[in-house]
Amino acid sequence: MPEITKVEPNTIYIRPTSGFAALNLADLWQYRELIVFMIWRDIKVRYKQTLLGALWAVIQPVMTMLVFNFLFNNVAKVSSDGIPYPIFSFTALLPWGLFTTALNTASRSLTSNHNMITKTYFPRLVLPIASVLGGLVDFAIAFVILFGMMFYYKVTPTVTALWAVPLFVLLAIITALGVALWLSAINVQYRDVGYALPFITQFWLFITPVAYSSKVIADKWQLVYALNPMAGVVNGFRWALLGSGSGPNLLVAISTVISLVILVTGLVYFRNMERTFADTI
Repeated sequence: MPEITKVEPNTIYIRPTSGFAALNLADLWQYRELIVFMIWRDIKVRYKQTLLGALWAVIQPVMTMLVFNFLFNNVAKVSSDGIPYPIFSFTALLPWGLFTTALNTASRSLTSNHNMITKTYFPRLVLPIASVLGGLVDFAIAFVILFGMMFYYKVTPTVTALWAVPLFVLLAIITALGVALWLSAINVQYRDVGYALPFITQFWLFITPVAYSSKVIADKWQLVYALNPMAGVVNGFRWALLGSGSGPNLLVAISTVISLVILVTGLVYFRNMERTFADTI
């Protein structure tokens, strides 16, 4: 909210806030019920008039896992760090699916809700945040399937590291929200974002160790590879559940810093562009 300064009894000066105060993040708490409503609405709309409904949250990662198993395990013979490849790939597909679902829906959240933006006031951050958090439902459903697969393949999760799973889920959400804030604000002016999103997610998948182990990357490139925040998420998720690879280290720290930078800069850019949304959308 702008700063209001009373200098004289009948004179009020309204000045824009500066710094991080201009982000007005406290407004999100006042509109928390709207965020919950938007999350519930997005979930219902996602599976409205579908025959299989929420089963799509399971079908998509399972089918992708089967394709990866055929190409990378049976044909290419890619190493899975001694873990059954279906478990190895499906574990990575969980945070990756959360990331891509959140990124795709949140990046289009402003244009798909243009009627709300042009007719009433509310913090526009509500829309991308609700879209990102809505993906947690699909993630939770697929997570149950993972434990069923681990029971079938007799793979025991690393109990001592399970505490880190929520942290890496949070890191995936932070990364998705940060990128989505940039793309959703740009998408208001340039609808090219909608065409570029499939390419962006596909390219990002290939540079993230979802279908393969990050150990195949040469040591001299590991620091560069860590600049991809989702590489830290996937590696950390595998470590927390399967004990694959090393725990939180310098590479994960680099990925975390990159995610936070993307989020903070995304927030600043989104807030700066927010005043023009209603006029250009």
